[in-house]
Amino acid sequence: MEIHARVKHVPMSARKVRRVVDLVRGKDAEEALEVLQFSPHAAAMPVSKLIRSAVANAEENFGVPVEELYVARIAVDEGPGVMPGKGWRRRFGGRGRWRPIRKRSSHISVILEERETG
Repeated sequence: MEIHARVKHVPMSARKVRRVVDLVRGKDAEEALEVLQFSPHAAAMPVSKLIRSAVANAEENFGVPVEELYVARIAVDEGPGVMPGKGWRRRFGGRGRWRPIRKRSSHISVILEERETG
C-alpha cells in the first residue's frame, strides 16, 4: 500500500532540499524523523513536516501504524521562481550591468509504503 504526501512552493532551491532528502531515502519513518530532527540544514523542517503528514495520512485513512512504514520514494522538483516583471529583483553584475536575483522554490513529494512482515 502506498501513502502519498506532497508539499509545493517550498521557498528554497531544489538543490538544497535534495541534500536533505538523500539522508532519509529508504529509512523507516521513525528513523527518518529522528535524522531530520538533528540535521543542521534549514530544509530539514519542511521535509520532516511532510513525512509527519504522510504518517498521519497512513494512520488516519488506512490504519497503518508508524512502526510498519518506510520511505519508499521521495523526490524534489523545481518549483516556479519570481517571474520577470515589475517586482523583479536585480543586483549589479559585471561591467555595470544588472543580473536577476533568482528566488527559487521547490516541490517535494513522498511515498511511504508498509513493510512486508512474515
